[in-house]
Amino acid sequence: MHVTAITRPETQVDVGLIEQMHELRAEVFGGRLSWNVHCFDGMERDAFDALNPTYILAVTTGQCVVGSARLLPANGPTMLQMVFPQLLENGHLNSHERMIESSRFCVNTRITKERGPGALNLATFMMFAGIIEWCFLNGYTDIATATDIKFERILRRAGWPLNRLGDVAVIEESSCVAGLLSADRAIFERLRPDCYRSTYSLRAQQAA
Repeated sequence: MHVTAITRPETQVDVGLIEQMHELRAEVFGGRLSWNVHCFDGMERDAFDALNPTYILAVTTGQCVVGSARLLPANGPTMLQMVFPQLLENGHLNSHERMIESSRFCVNTRITKERGPGALNLATFMMFAGIIEWCFLNGYTDIATATDIKFERILRRAGWPLNRLGDVAVIEESSCVAGLLSADRAIFERLRPDCYRSTYSLRAQQAA
């Protein structure tokens, strides 16, 4: 398994991975979690996918997408500001140029059974490390996100605690929070599994 980042698909392989990501999101958010999301032809998309986000993907050796997250600069349109302002103190996100928003995080736990530290799914740790690495390589220090309190506990168990930005609010029958996560090399080194590999690490090494 490795982690890759795609902003604008450049090859047919990229296109296929993005399609798999949308299918995974439909399965997780529209199916397993029964969220009120828009699914068409077995794929989940929303307006934020049209803003040229960067997608972080966990991909198996067989080119199967088993984890994904969407990253967008926090000083532009964000889900927190436009969809979940009730999770923010005073309904406002105090963003800056080195803050990015992560949304639509999901992992296919049906396929990925291997466990990492703290008995958490290995693909979850791969995704955490992949998001953090991409952020500090691209100059971002803070990650804003909305999640439910169950996943907040997973972040804490992993050693990546969420700094809340407001009170808990019930959204679609889930208790949800907004918060900030730090992104730097020290946190990356602490969280990354021994087997971790990303395509952008390789590109950075080649560029150097």
